[in-house]
Amino acid sequence: MTENKVKSLAQVIDTDAYAPPKIATRIDNLAILKARLSFSQTFMLSIIAGVYLGMGAQFATFVISDSNLHYGLTSFIEGVVYSLGFILAVIAGAEVFTGNCLIIMGYVSRRITTRELLNNWIISYIGNFVGSLTMVFWMYKTHQWEFFHHAVGAKALLIAHKKVNLSFTTAFGRGALCNAMICLAVWLCFSGRSTADKIISIIFPIGGFVTSGFEQCVSNMYFIPMGIVLQKHPDVVAMAEKMAGKTLDLSQLTWKGFFINNLMPVTLGNIVGGVILVGIIFWFIYLRSHNERTITVRRDCDAK
Repeated sequence: MTENKVKSLAQVIDTDAYAPPKIATRIDNLAILKARLSFSQTFMLSIIAGVYLGMGAQFATFVISDSNLHYGLTSFIEGVVYSLGFILAVIAGAEVFTGNCLIIMGYVSRRITTRELLNNWIISYIGNFVGSLTMVFWMYKTHQWEFFHHAVGAKALLIAHKKVNLSFTTAFGRGALCNAMICLAVWLCFSGRSTADKIISIIFPIGGFVTSGFEQCVSNMYFIPMGIVLQKHPDVVAMAEKMAGKTLDLSQLTWKGFFINNLMPVTLGNIVGGVILVGIIFWFIYLRSHNERTITVRRDCDAK
């Protein structure tokens, strides 16, 4: 009797992280829930996600705007601070396109349809874009970019300028590695049992991709439009050139440069990184054999 009580107590206070097979099952089940949300639910949650990631982006821009530290250390601080956006999205609940690449696990398990998969991705992508532009509008109206003699705006301009001048292969590669780390952050979150577990799981993978200079399409939906808007202000451009120590060629910092030079290759890279480098690999390791057994049982039952 006493032994049974001890076992029951141990089960109640058990705080160990979920093991990888359990994580895979939880994400597989979540794929069904996400895929079956209504259009309005997915769209509104996606707009909110765009706003959340925009908050993280502006926070990071502000913090490092006048940093004189080593570039690597500055980038690390930027990444850790930027994690705010993903913490809000995961803990508060929102639909981020890049993280939703993991629902491919439900698709290859044949638990959601092609239409459900694509609906979620397309709606969340568009919603993220709307939310990000909403955040650009509000941040522009705050005039925060004028702080520190326009240093905040200048840093935002330099970030955007750098992103639109990447080659296609560079942007694609950085996009693939970025979303591998984002989806690993989501994977680690599903191992946690508390809010603190989830926050800690997010900070280093997300901080790592920012520090490493990898590219995420959703964050770029804030960073680059913000730079496009701010380049119209001579004081911002002058401060940016002072910070860069050279004259800037802003010819690529246009809406066309945004879509063609950055958003398209980065989005493709994000899909490859999230779907192939994480989602399908983990499905193959942890869920494939279970799925095959389930199909076999169903066939046997149908035959009877």
